[in-house]
Amino acid sequence: MGSFPKAKPNNTHTDTNTNTHNRVMGFLLVFFPEENNNTTPTIATKSTKPNLVSSSPSPHSLKRISSSSNNALLSKAQSTISICFLLLFTTLLLFTLSTFEPTHHKPRSIPPKSKLRKNTSSSDVAFPSTALQRMGTLYRRGTRAMNDIVVCHVPEDTTHDEFRIFLRLLHRSGLTSKSDVVFIFVSASSSTTFAHIVHEENTSFLSLINLHAQLNSTQWAKPSESNFDATRFLKAPKKGEPLWGKKIRTNYSGSEGELSRASYGSVLSFDANELDPENSLAGFLDRVPLSLRRWACYPMLLGRVRRNFKHVTLVDVKNVVIFNDPLGRVRNQSPESVFVYPNAKHGRNSERTQSHHPVNSVILMGGARGIRRVSHAMLVAIVRAAMQPHKRKNSVSDSAILSQLVRNKFALRNVHLIVSGESIPEASSLAGSTSFSDCAIIQRGTGNYYDLNSIVKKQICSSVMDSFVYNSDCKHLVKVEQ
Repeated sequence: MGSFPKAKPNNTHTDTNTNTHNRVMGFLLVFFPEENNNTTPTIATKSTKPNLVSSSPSPHSLKRISSSSNNALLSKAQSTISICFLLLFTTLLLFTLSTFEPTHHKPRSIPPKSKLRKNTSSSDVAFPSTALQRMGTLYRRGTRAMNDIVVCHVPEDTTHDEFRIFLRLLHRSGLTSKSDVVFIFVSASSSTTFAHIVHEENTSFLSLINLHAQLNSTQWAKPSESNFDATRFLKAPKKGEPLWGKKIRTNYSGSEGELSRASYGSVLSFDANELDPENSLAGFLDRVPLSLRRWACYPMLLGRVRRNFKHVTLVDVKNVVIFNDPLGRVRNQSPESVFVYPNAKHGRNSERTQSHHPVNSVILMGGARGIRRVSHAMLVAIVRAAMQPHKRKNSVSDSAILSQLVRNKFALRNVHLIVSGESIPEASSLAGSTSFSDCAIIQRGTGNYYDLNSIVKKQICSSVMDSFVYNSDCKHLVKVEQ
């Protein structure tokens, strides 16, 4: 029988290293178990007892087995670590790509509609297309924050000539030197139809200011035939960023010259579906014209800008033209005040007009708080009128409802109502006049707006400087007269 060789005293240090190595190998085997017992060598622990003396491993064989096992374990450890690093690198790579992906696709998110609007005026190119909270269209950004706002609704049957004359006279009236102008269109397609007119009139207006400023700076006398007063716009802009659009630094000192010290408001528009997306009156009326739907749009618009403006004017583009600033009557009044005009057929008795006769709904002016309250009351009154059983669903008139509302002291108990003693003159009553410079507001009337447009164009084209700016219209006017 064979026997295990006795350990010599001088090999004590070697046995200690071997035992330590075996414990390390056993620890590694816990985390990296053998996959194939036939190919992977095993390590005998202290508890393993050999059956035959001849099968007892020698110290050299143990070293070979330990070395082979160590190499296999190290190979597995390296493979595992490599796989872990690969997974970690892949995870980091995917996270990085997912983080930067929106930046690569950001240019595709710009709607083509905003690119199409950057066309006519150099002052429009730098500004975003949206006016407020991703709604509306910004045609021209003003030079400062304004205290007043003019909200103009454009009825469905408004012609291009009516819209152009209204906007041109609005610019020339001086009202835009103190006010922002907002148009409400019946739909987005209607807004697109009138957009080129807005751009053209904005460009002509800026050219007119620049021309007058240059001539005034060279000590030229102001032509007596021109009724446009550019000094109202050529004032140092007060501090305050315009509400509409993004804050963008603009330098007018280049090609715009004197416009670097001009002061004018913004021009923008909304369509009714943006301000009244549910079409609030559709459930009460078979057909909701913009003359009625606008009262559902006002609360949304005026509510969002209630901290930005002190005075509000509501205007009908089709039936009214503005020659001079009419807000002088309400700027010194309380925020709850509302100024209305009586119907043209009933003249000078304001007390009788307020109690009995109808009120003209083509224009309302007043403090922002008072106009908001009237808008809410009008919306409620329209719904009540539409729900009356004896009323036909399409017979509701905003002028009739406003007149009833004015007579109802309880409905407007929180409004300081001021009824003018003078009605708005109609163009037919001024047919023999060649100048409307003494009037603040004129009502077009029925069937005579072509005569009004002709008179206005003749008045503008009689000035050398004005005819230079509005060259195409003046040339066309000369050809018609010839």
